[in-house]
Amino acid sequence: MSIASSLVGLDDIRAAAERIAGTCLRTPVVPFVTPEGSVPWAVKAEGLQPTGAFKLRGATNAVALLDDAQRRAGVVTHSSGNHAQAVAYAARVAGVHATIVIPDNAPEVKVAATRRWGADVVMVAPSQRHARAEEIAAETGAALIPPYDDARVIAGQGTVGLEIVEQVPDLATVVVPVSGGGLVSGVAAAVKALRPDVRVVAVEPELAADLAEGWAAGERRVWSVADTSRTVADGLRTDSVGVLNWDHITAYVDDVVTVSEEEILAAVGAVVRGARVVVEPSGAVAAAAVLKGVVGDTAGTTVAIASGANIDPAVLARLV
Repeated sequence: MSIASSLVGLDDIRAAAERIAGTCLRTPVVPFVTPEGSVPWAVKAEGLQPTGAFKLRGATNAVALLDDAQRRAGVVTHSSGNHAQAVAYAARVAGVHATIVIPDNAPEVKVAATRRWGADVVMVAPSQRHARAEEIAAETGAALIPPYDDARVIAGQGTVGLEIVEQVPDLATVVVPVSGGGLVSGVAAAVKALRPDVRVVAVEPELAADLAEGWAAGERRVWSVADTSRTVADGLRTDSVGVLNWDHITAYVDDVVTVSEEEILAAVGAVVRGARVVVEPSGAVAAAAVLKGVVGDTAGTTVAIASGANIDPAVLARLV
């Protein structure tokens, strides 16, 4: 099979949009207003999803595609928090048992939220998360729902791109945070299918910049978990983008940029004040890139995806 034939297409994303409509919100695009009163760009507020992040889209699509035998056996995944909550919630809605493997450095607010949706939580060292999820799948027969390297998940995340194109007629640039690459893969596939003239820019923390390194080298790169765990953007600590995600990124993304820890934290407060939208550090990296000025000037609207809002209230108060 060629790379082109393995990529998620517009029909896949549109079908996903129909499947998830009863569970996931169509989130607004909110203008970012400066203290001077200008509106230079906008924010896609994915933190308004029931689980506080875009991840619910891909998880809901993946659960909807399970067959009867898989539903009876349940689902399992591994995640630092937002995908964990998403699979737990989607499984609960569908009446499916979920087991979630979470690294022990994940924020407690995300672990508690995952348990709230009724999932069984298994805590492990960060380096063991993937292997333990696969062991549970083999032991129980549960269907593994990967966080990003999965066509069902990519198609679900791509519905964010469908909405942005429909909501912003003069769209010029979409700026997307990157960890494993599920969101940027789906968004880029949708945007480029509908508006090939629109630029798609991927953003990573400097401390978890495996994609940026690979982009410059022309080949997928893997970092150590110890390195990527340094960033405050806890949802972006994966050691590499997925294999299928890399194929989508190289096919559709126009540029990859990075932002510092200080820029990420400053962007959290800036988005709350300027867009009236709560955002966690992982969800603020796209806004940080726009604020930093590395996205590039375009004649049209730039939309930064605020991918999640699951932040400790004390940290949010301090940053605002």
